[in-house]
Formats: sequence, C-alpha cells, structure tokens
Amino acid sequence: MNYKDYYQILGIAKNAGQDDIKKAYRKLALKYHPDRNPDDQTAEEKFKEVNEAHQVLSDPDKRAKFDQLGSAYSQWEQGGQRPSGFDWGAWGSEDPRNVRVEYSGQAGEGVGGMGGFSDFFQQIFGGNGAFQGGQQQAPNQGPQVFEQPVTISLEEAYRGSERQLSVDGRSFNVKIPSGTKEGTKIRMAGVGPDDYYGKPSDVLLVVSVAPDPRFSRKGDHLRSELHIDLYTAVLGGKVPVPTFNGEGMLTIPAGTQSAQTFRLKGKGMPKLKNNSSHGDLLVKVIVDIPATLNDQEKLAFQELAKQGRDS
Repeated sequence: MNYKDYYQILGIAKNAGQDDIKKAYRKLALKYHPDRNPDDQTAEEKFKEVNEAHQVLSDPDKRAKFDQLGSAYSQWEQGGQRPSGFDWGAWGSEDPRNVRVEYSGQAGEGVGGMGGFSDFFQQIFGGNGAFQGGQQQAPNQGPQVFEQPVTISLEEAYRGSERQLSVDGRSFNVKIPSGTKEGTKIRMAGVGPDDYYGKPSDVLLVVSVAPDPRFSRKGDHLRSELHIDLYTAVLGGKVPVPTFNGEGMLTIPAGTQSAQTFRLKGKGMPKLKNNSSHGDLLVKVIVDIPATLNDQEKLAFQELAKQGRDS
C-alpha cells in the first residue's frame, strides 16, 4: 500500500491554516469535478483524492494523526527502509464504526458516489463509518455556509439596525432585528461565495452586542444604577431615569435605602420574536452621602440625631 501525502495532493504547506485548506480544496474540486470532466477517469480519480485529502486535513483529530504518521513514515524512508515494510497496522483505526466522515458535495456526487475512499484512508482511519447493507451512504447536505461575525451596540439591538457587509468581494445589506441578543444568528441565503458547483453559498451572520455604559442586559430585562441625594432618599420624590426612549420618571418613596431596586415595567428590551412586548428596566438606587455640610445642615442633622437618641 502506498503512502498518500494529502498536503501534496492539495498543493499546500504542512503548516497551512484552515482557510488555506478550504481555498485549495474548492479550487481543485472545481477543476476536477465530474460535471466539468465527463467520462474522464483521470479527473475522477483526482477529484476523489482531493475530497479525501480535505476530509483528513479539515478535521483536527484526523490531521493530527496523519501528521504523526507522516513523520514516522519519513523517518522510515530516511533510514533506507523499504516502503513495503512499513507497519501500517500500527496506525490503523481500532474501531472503524466510531469514525464518521462528512462528505463534500451533494449525495451521490461526492466521494461516496465514486467508489469510496482509498485503501490508505481505510487502513488509517477505519473506512467511512457509514456502511449500510454493504453500500456507502453519503448524507444529504444543504448549501455551504460561511459564518460572518458582526458587532452592534446595545441601542442598535434595542432599535434594530442595518449593516452593509462584504463577503468574498460581494457586498450586501442585512437588517438586524430589534431584540437581537448576543450570539443571535441571521441566515442569508445565496449571498456568499460560490461553492464548487458554482452555486452561491449561504452566510450566517453571528451577532455580538457591545457593552453599554448605561445599561446591562439579562435576557429581555435591562439593569441600571441611579444616584440620588440623601434628602430625596429620606423625604421621597420623583427623579428622571434614562431609558432608550428618552427619560422616564421614577417615584422614590420616603425612607428609600441605598442599593434598593425598583422595576419600571415595559422599559426593557423588545422581545426578538414579538417586538410589541418588552422586558423591564430594573433600577438600583445609590444614595449619595454628602461629603461636606454647611452650618445649617449640620445643625439639622445634629437635631435629628438627638431626637433619635431620645426616642
């Protein structure tokens, strides 16, 4: 059995990153695809090799094992040993049933529809792990998907936003709905790079929400802190509260304690799938103690303290 150099097959360096692997694979798969090379046995074999190389090098576990094998095999050859004497069995999969290979391409059009993997692959990685009734089963795959990160502000998440993005040289606008949360994924069909069938792929927009200096978010609720003076805390009153829709008014009851929390219903984030419904705004009150007092204020506090001791 001959050793297969998957790096050489894809024409990439051994330290190539996943983007380089993907680009090389797409280029060669397009070049040798049977639809472009009908009745060409050589192109068909090349296409199978390219798919097989991609299956290994795009999987971190398989790639690590292949790199270890390649190092051992190189040392064997450099020692003047015959390739036919290499112990392939020492590198074979212990349980082929645990190996799962994801095919590239659509069912019947990828590797599985062309006679399967090489003896080298099956010896090292245990076959394709998807045999039924002696026939290889290639799972159906939908369009190829590319993830694109985007960061928005919390206020944009509240109001909704729009971004112009560029993916692989293609520009498009995408609307980000109000109520969007950290990690929300927005799928845009057919706006990404062409796959090796020449069809545009989908783009999955993965949203991150930047921290806001005024509010923190938990689910659909917002939290904020509000500083009030000692006199309002003692006597009570109304104070303005910032919200994403201008200022609201919060009633402070007499005798309010520092760190007490008040709820303003419906002043939180809109719900992602029901923008007519909102969470609440939870306001934590911080009572500011005056650092200095004038003579009149000192007398007033002294009188209060005396009354408190006498009562």
